[in-house]
Amino acid sequence: MKKTYKIEVDCANCADKMECAAAKVAGVESVTVNFMTQKMIVSFKDGSEPSDVMKEVVKACKKVEDDCEIYL
Repeated sequence: MKKTYKIEVDCANCADKMECAAAKVAGVESVTVNFMTQKMIVSFKDGSEPSDVMKEVVKACKKVEDDCEIYL
């Protein structure tokens, strides 16, 4: 399953770091963070619950940039 989320991230470098952090979260198959469009596209592994996985993705991204926003 693939979902798109609106995000607020301050720079392209932070977007790249957030992408790397989110990719390490259990249940995430792949993730792309686009600074220009301010969107995050997440593909979830089969059997994972997107809402639960995204809670962990938000935590991982907040460690990179604590003022980022991901609209679930």
